[in-house]
Amino acid sequence: MTTSTVFALATPAGRGAIAILRLSGPDTDVTLDALGAPNLKPRLASLRTLRHEGRVIDQALVLRFPAPNSYTGEDCAELHLHGGRAVVEAASQALIALGLRPAEPGEFTRRAFENGRMDLAQAEAVADLIDAETTAQASQALGQLDGALSQTYAGFRRTLLTALALVEAEIDFPDEEVPDNLAQTAGPLLDGLIMALNEALADAARGERVRQGYRIVLIGETNAGKSSLFNALVSREAAIVTPIAGTTRDVLDAELIIGGYAVTLSDTAGLRASDDIVEAEGIRRAQARAQSADLRLWIRAPGDPDGAAAGFATAEDLVVLTKADVARVAPPEGREAIAVSTTTGAGMDRLHDWIAARLARDLSGADFPAVTRERHRLRLAEALASVEAGRRALDLAPEMAGDDLRRAGDALSRVTGSIGVEDILGEVFSTFCIGK
Repeated sequence: MTTSTVFALATPAGRGAIAILRLSGPDTDVTLDALGAPNLKPRLASLRTLRHEGRVIDQALVLRFPAPNSYTGEDCAELHLHGGRAVVEAASQALIALGLRPAEPGEFTRRAFENGRMDLAQAEAVADLIDAETTAQASQALGQLDGALSQTYAGFRRTLLTALALVEAEIDFPDEEVPDNLAQTAGPLLDGLIMALNEALADAARGERVRQGYRIVLIGETNAGKSSLFNALVSREAAIVTPIAGTTRDVLDAELIIGGYAVTLSDTAGLRASDDIVEAEGIRRAQARAQSADLRLWIRAPGDPDGAAAGFATAEDLVVLTKADVARVAPPEGREAIAVSTTTGAGMDRLHDWIAARLARDLSGADFPAVTRERHRLRLAEALASVEAGRRALDLAPEMAGDDLRRAGDALSRVTGSIGVEDILGEVFSTFCIGK
């Protein structure tokens, strides 16, 4: 149980109109009294002159949030100070002198988790919402914070527990009046759960891509116009463009937002045979990045052969025919293509709209994704393996299925932090900013 009282700046550091210091812990009310802000009504902002050791710190709006109806579930308070550094420093030093300590990264949200104000998946959503840079990222984080992901895993676990109860009823009460082969009635439940877990795993990339960014890689021959297209898509001179073949020798990344989704766009070295050690390494990196991409844009200029890029572009990828102001060429047979000119801008709007439509197709869905982090995917895979093992055991020896099903339940519970989470708390909350 937490015994210390902590504080942290909840607004960005530096000069500003307002700076908010948050307090949480058992000594919050005593601290407010010592600063000259006693007898505050809950959740009502009061203007008070804050003092310490006879010196005025600031005239501030002070709010008090008594436990358990606060963010952390503890007694909390907020000091809305003027945003000068001297004021914030004076208030911080006064709090330290009164026995409070600066909060660690994520400590407020960790206390909220430990006090049952939110589960672990919701705590992760707080960090995702703070880091969100796109509407899709914010929407996904808000859904997770509202409990959508937790409800999904709770549904999996309810089905699992029902099946486990059927298995154990037959084992634990063999002499009671229970139906024969009661354990076998768990089979259809487990079959349905296996299907649902497989579907969730198949959809795993969607939630992670929304959160981390969708990876689009430009591939093609040398001088196909990849770097020119890269600059046009990111709207700045990010890549060097010259008539010399092989100018790009490394992978160049840029972050952008298309259709409300975060995208990592990568320019790569032209794919060709080369005896140059540096260029060859750049080509190797280009090939590796192309293999791991969510979408490849196969860049082809007039006169380009199919070449090495053809081996990396799949049927789901798009052929972009560059230099359309110079010549128009037919796309490879059976491949979707868009002709563009970075010189005149022709075709660029159509290309942008095509990418936005692909992002919406790949990243949006009717259901909230069951996976938004790698940690979730690993636990989901662990649960699936255990359920499948339990299903096999059910047909051979029902008494052996119970342990597998319990392991599956443990794996699902670790996503929301219901059990056994101490080993992962540090990893989760270390990514938070101070004050949250």
